[in-house]
Amino acid sequence: MKVFEILNFNREPLKRLQQAEIRIEDVEYIDLYNDYRMMFGGGEKVSYIVAILADRYHVSERKVYTLIKRYGRECDVQMFGGG
Repeated sequence: MKVFEILNFNREPLKRLQQAEIRIEDVEYIDLYNDYRMMFGGGEKVSYIVAILADRYHVSERKVYTLIKRYGRECDVQMFGGG
């Protein structure tokens, strides 16, 4: 399958993601954010969590803070068919 065919087939969901300012490359960090939520829910301090995750996922602490902020922001759910 060609890149064009994949993009064309997934055009509508990709447009919605783009409109919501969701970056496709962030799918790479879903596990990182899940780890953050689990550790934060367990009572760990954010600065400790960030240091651990930066080391675990081989990214900078600044990147972890950026991802936490981006993943935690609200989206327009109506755009995705929610109410």
